[in-house]
Amino acid sequence: MGYQIEFRHFRYFLAVAEDLHFRKAAERLFISQPGLSRQIKQMEEDLGIQLFIRHNRKVQLTTAGLHLKTELSRTLKDIDNILDSAKLLQEGKQGKLNFGYVGSAMLEIIPDVLLRFKKKYPNVQFGLKEMDNQKQIAHLLSQKIDIGFVRLNRAPRGLIIKPILEETFCLVLPKNHPINSTNFKDLSQLKNESFILFDPSYSPSYYEKVMQIFDDSHFSPIVSHNTIHAASIYKLVENNFGLSIVPKSLLQGYTMNIKFIELNNIPQRTTLSVIWNTNNRNPILKALLEKINPQN
Repeated sequence: MGYQIEFRHFRYFLAVAEDLHFRKAAERLFISQPGLSRQIKQMEEDLGIQLFIRHNRKVQLTTAGLHLKTELSRTLKDIDNILDSAKLLQEGKQGKLNFGYVGSAMLEIIPDVLLRFKKKYPNVQFGLKEMDNQKQIAHLLSQKIDIGFVRLNRAPRGLIIKPILEETFCLVLPKNHPINSTNFKDLSQLKNESFILFDPSYSPSYYEKVMQIFDDSHFSPIVSHNTIHAASIYKLVENNFGLSIVPKSLLQGYTMNIKFIELNNIPQRTTLSVIWNTNNRNPILKALLEKINPQN
């Protein structure tokens, strides 16, 4: 091809393409602005492609420049992953898997998976980060994480979703609440109470399923608080700010002055699923997926 392009030129180009500002990009790269401008100009001449439209105070990507930015970002991410993997292999760590998960997955599912996996792959590193469903989707598509644990009904193209646990819902009440498992009949007994629920933005499909429970009980709940953490919900319930409905898996790991009533007579169930990107080439991912078995 005869191109005199070096690896650093790609880094320079991406910095300008991301900032759309030569001075800011130069500062980030720790080189001079005139030097960066010359390198980009030389790159355009070598490729025979105009990458930027330059104005007095503004820089814009051309159509060709936008295409190059998209493809180079993906390619350089792959290169970074390859180099990171090589370093981990050199250090005897054999690789790294990055997890995203909703909070309830950490109480039993993920620890169980990791314990079984570690027996065969003792030197693999794990990165674990709690995040909502939509953030996991975005991170999976950009391959910032390798695997996610979500409460979603479906996944966008390019991702595979596999249910691993279907569970009932539970009503959460303060310990001193007059309703208990012996005198509880249905949710309509609590229609005048306030409820503390998971924030709908955390998982819209999960929130909609909880709303269906109220619909079937023929009332709209008084929602006093929304939060994304079970511990916050339980603390509010404990202090009589309201009641809540949570997946059964969230009964574990908390010692607060609250009680639970399992709602096993309603049709609604919530499903925890594992999700991953079909284009993910992390060699450890396949081995991990083999350790994840559906549970009842």
